[in-house]
Amino acid sequence: MGAGLVGSVLAANLARKGHEVHVYEKRPDIRKAGNMGGRSINLALSERGWKALRLIGIEDQIRKEAIPMYGRMIHDEKGKLTFQPYGVGDQAIYSVSRGGLNARLIEFAEKLGVDFHFENACVSLDLREGIIELEKTKLSAKTVTFGADGAFSRIRLGMMKQDRFDYSQEYLRHAYKELSIPPDEQGGWRIEKNALHIWPRHSFMLIALPNADGSFTCTLFAPFEGENSFAKLRTEEEVTRWFQKFFPDAIALMPTLIEDFFSNPTSSLHTVRCQPWNKGPVALIGDAAHAVVPFYGQGMNAGFEDVTVLDELMEAHRGDWPELLHAYAVSRKPNADAIADLAIKNFMEMRDRVADERFLYRKKLERMLHEKYPDEYIPVYTLVTFTHTPYAEAQKMGKLQDRFFGGRIESLFQNAEISDELLERLLKEWKQYLREEA
Repeated sequence: MGAGLVGSVLAANLARKGHEVHVYEKRPDIRKAGNMGGRSINLALSERGWKALRLIGIEDQIRKEAIPMYGRMIHDEKGKLTFQPYGVGDQAIYSVSRGGLNARLIEFAEKLGVDFHFENACVSLDLREGIIELEKTKLSAKTVTFGADGAFSRIRLGMMKQDRFDYSQEYLRHAYKELSIPPDEQGGWRIEKNALHIWPRHSFMLIALPNADGSFTCTLFAPFEGENSFAKLRTEEEVTRWFQKFFPDAIALMPTLIEDFFSNPTSSLHTVRCQPWNKGPVALIGDAAHAVVPFYGQGMNAGFEDVTVLDELMEAHRGDWPELLHAYAVSRKPNADAIADLAIKNFMEMRDRVADERFLYRKKLERMLHEKYPDEYIPVYTLVTFTHTPYAEAQKMGKLQDRFFGGRIESLFQNAEISDELLERLLKEWKQYLREEA
């Protein structure tokens, strides 16, 4: 159920393994209807996502269209730029169009034999009767069924009606709105192409990710209400003055700001947690199981990792689908909770701290430690973005790193100079700290 990103990758992988796969989707075929503008935060593919695309055999095709972003480009209120690398060497996250990627995945899955049924929404799931009711037909819920139907999943709603199903959703007080920076007159990029641009302003921020056509998809994150909120931006004059005050270098690049602002929706952001993820042969995957806010760039990557974990378990539980799905759910749940927490934490970091001198100094220290001792000190961002370390383990390591530097960063910052001797001493202290914590 659901022909979005995760549903399409899952369908392709199941078909690749010889299964007959039918996908039911409430929306029209995105390849014919086009992408729905105004609600799509550009996506950042990282290693967990690439692994799933590699698994089904489409990685090379998508890499040709993806744009590497080697770090954050921070814009202060005076237009001064500061670049913060994401990793070391050529490590990067990759900007991709949600709609473009989705269309490629559907087309690829069809070539593998997947049968897509568009404009056929799931109405309800009745596990007692063993029936999935769709707009145009009914199906047996005894067939292996995946709910890949998003954060407001109908499959999950049917599972919630069963005994002992836990569910929660938590909304941020912030909303988002999609804006844009068009290409320049020559069809090129008006600002640095290979970076994720951030205008951090404490309680609100603007970000921009590059597109292949020379444009940038921008997203404004701000509170629904209160100071510097969407509620305060009601007229064209208010929007213009506000952007001139807080984003002067950005507004100069946004000729369609007013049109975009008032034509695109103001959308909410929330986290979904639930368990168990499966009831017999019916299971949840992707946002249906674990929707997260987008601030670690891991929502899609986490959903794609669901597919690779499921694939590995298929080898261990050949043919026993209820047992396989139970093992999948138990395995993934702690990691889904961890990335949900990390995403909220990273929102505060992106919004409030990326321009703080002590924070920047710590990031520089960690990057240099990792460059000098790559196997002995790995920053939490690197663990999440450039490795396959389970999210829960990465979160645990991040907490240790926060405590380790929390008691040291002030004195280290006063020293300022980062020498080989300082890095060597810090590594020794870090290893001793880990032994004590163990």
